Amino acid sequence: MESGYGRITGINGSVIKADNMKGFTMREMVMVGRKRLIGEIIILQDDAATIQIYEESTGLRAGEEVVPTRKPLSVKLGPGILGNIFDGIQRPLQRINDVSPGFIPEGVGLISLDESKLWDVKITAKEGDLLSGGDVYAEVQETQLIRHFLMVPPGMSGTVAEQKQNGSYTINDTVVVLETAAGRQELTLCQEWPVRIPRPVRERVPLSIPLITGQRILDSFFPIAKGGTVAIPGGFGTGKTITQHQLAKWSDADIIIYIGCGERGNEMTEVLEDFPKLADPKTGAALMNRTILIANTSNMPVSAREASIYTGVALAEYFRDMGYHTAIMADSTSRWAEALREISGRLEEMPAEEGFPAYLPSRLAEFYERAGYFVNTNGTKGSVTIIGAVSPAGGDFSEPVTENTKRFVSAFLSLDKELAYARHFPAINWLRSYSGYTVMLRDWYAVNVANDMLELRDKMLGILSEERELKEIVSLVGEDVLPDQQRLVLETARILKTGFLQQNAYHKEDTFVPMSKQYRMLKVIEKLYDYALKNVRNSVPISQIINKDIFEDLDKMKYTVPNDDLSGIDAIEKEIEDYYEDLYKKSAQR
Repeated sequence: MESGYGRITGINGSVIKADNMKGFTMREMVMVGRKRLIGEIIILQDDAATIQIYEESTGLRAGEEVVPTRKPLSVKLGPGILGNIFDGIQRPLQRINDVSPGFIPEGVGLISLDESKLWDVKITAKEGDLLSGGDVYAEVQETQLIRHFLMVPPGMSGTVAEQKQNGSYTINDTVVVLETAAGRQELTLCQEWPVRIPRPVRERVPLSIPLITGQRILDSFFPIAKGGTVAIPGGFGTGKTITQHQLAKWSDADIIIYIGCGERGNEMTEVLEDFPKLADPKTGAALMNRTILIANTSNMPVSAREASIYTGVALAEYFRDMGYHTAIMADSTSRWAEALREISGRLEEMPAEEGFPAYLPSRLAEFYERAGYFVNTNGTKGSVTIIGAVSPAGGDFSEPVTENTKRFVSAFLSLDKELAYARHFPAINWLRSYSGYTVMLRDWYAVNVANDMLELRDKMLGILSEERELKEIVSLVGEDVLPDQQRLVLETARILKTGFLQQNAYHKEDTFVPMSKQYRMLKVIEKLYDYALKNVRNSVPISQIINKDIFEDLDKMKYTVPNDDLSGIDAIEKEIEDYYEDLYKKSAQR
């Protein structure tokens, strides 16, 4: 065995024991066995090490060598990331499928970005320019939607000693040479970055801009801030995946990173087949032009599942450094936590609640803390928004992953199985969900939507809350015994639920709704309630107040009123005014 190489002494699934490891470092990426399987050192003691490998360990033998790489588990950052489909450690699944259709072969190696593809590069750095970490030295139009800015790696600074002409280059070609204190450094079209280390920023700034999703229950009731953290917990069949698909398609983030972390293979197949066919609603170009997919299904190696969310957030931070707003959809963090539990069990660590490792909360915190709105080292502003689905076993929200996630997120969108079984989607329970960003975004709503938008939201949530209490009474004694004012609350809440909160992802007018229409829809429901309440207080019978035609128009306005022409809502408002004013006058004359 070659000196400086380790030697396998024990194998327990994806966890490998090795000795002769004195020259290795903690968290170093290594190549294990004759097939050169990719692994990472997670425990180092004297000359013995514990390694988790990111591939199938079948066929490994004791005595095989462990080869150092002298670097931590890293991602390659450069043109070719967008529109690609990777596994949990950034290996391109499409290229692997060309080599081995249907399967990921063992020892496929550290392939990531296409090293042979030529990119049209515009060099922006000039000889004599002083550049430091984050500064842009070249540009590539990576896709129709996204311009890729090539930046000096963090921690490097120097003067441009040489630059190439604009032209076509591969990602490994040198385009700029920096003269630094450590000598001449060649800058290519790519760089590497350790996935577990956050990329540096100049400043974290307060969150003040919403992530517009076009989903009414989110934008109007439980807003998400750009740079925010969100949990979407729900049991089986409650719509976590379709909710994240809607956010991936319609949110106004510049870059979408969808991480299928330990989900069923058929779910990820649907994503992999559907996303490349989708058109970006804002531009009409392919949605994949601004999307990165990371697929690590439940039948793929468990260690790679644990690494997949770090791979995703490292890619997000890279595009954030260019000044883009990125959004991560992690589906689901429960499967990631289960991977932690399985690895912890193989390491024979002391288990905590429900068998999860004691460090589960700190790992969740490390992940969600990488979200935020930042001033980057090059002066641009960008954000990373993290939206994590949680899959509690049996829908039990008191289990450790959900409970600990609640500590680190500011928006909690609780999915409800009763709503889902009633075909009410998104099945977000408006009484159990919350958003801590409402106050932070108050100024934005006042300037960009309406001064009273949040007051209107609070009023509508109050009606829904009152309806919940009244339904308990109705279930005992029936609706007929309620006073007319409370029956009006029930009818208004019904319109809110079916006409506003329920949204059809497959209807062209309803799948995405702009803020202007959302506000007008709420405003016309408020007008109905206020006019009707005025008549109730004037002793008008509830049977006259509940006008079937008006209520039906409100129910259907999400379909009948086009998003770009709100004159239909004006007509409904006029109908409400005319009917209820006339009703009030007639009652006053009695």
